Amino acid sequence: MKGKVALITGGSSGIGYGIAQELLKKGVNVGITGRDKGRIEKAAQNLEGLGGEVLPIQADVRKFEAQKNAVKAVTDKWGQLDYFVANAGLGHFGSIEELTPEQWSETIDTNLTGVFYSIKAALEPLKASKGYFITISSLAGTNFFAGGSAYNASKFGLTGFTQAIMLDLRDAGIRVSTIMPGSVATNFNNHTVNDEDAWKIQIEDIGEMVVGLFELNSRTLPSKIEVRPSQPPKK
Repeated sequence: MKGKVALITGGSSGIGYGIAQELLKKGVNVGITGRDKGRIEKAAQNLEGLGGEVLPIQADVRKFEAQKNAVKAVTDKWGQLDYFVANAGLGHFGSIEELTPEQWSETIDTNLTGVFYSIKAALEPLKASKGYFITISSLAGTNFFAGGSAYNASKFGLTGFTQAIMLDLRDAGIRVSTIMPGSVATNFNNHTVNDEDAWKIQIEDIGEMVVGLFELNSRTLPSKIEVRPSQPPKK
């Protein structure tokens, strides 16, 4: 994998940061995007020296031009794009009686439309490299729950979208998979990671899984992967 090039959306923290970390250790050059310029630059500084080069890119997945610019920044710097991990996501939770139109739109635009913009922006360089496109969905993409209408809708949609484009792009030599994690130790939804999160999936676990997918022989395609903590939380 050394010398390959990856782009990861939402790479300043959480799962995206963990994926960047593990790819860099393999010698992959990695572009990471985020909406906050300061946070994405700080993340890039923390990731330096692991192996590959890292490029911070300020970009909002809800804007198609921003996604095209992010892809261009990576290909201008390294001349190719081999891997794309569409990870950026957020969640607004609450009863349909409480959920606002703005919260609905932000969730769908980030978690679903942002992935559409990502693959549309990256099609040509991924075709050229016969690359790999991975989306980070969730077990909430098959398991609904009260208070999750916007998040469930976005992740159900993302799971279906990813499976459909997997079929669209096989003939072009682009492999597509979706990873659907359960409980991961991140700061998602304003959670603060602490010692009680030790039972959860860790961000480096998802990173190692992504590395494993990229290292598989190209004839093999795990199209949808559900991943859970191996042990329940301690009571």
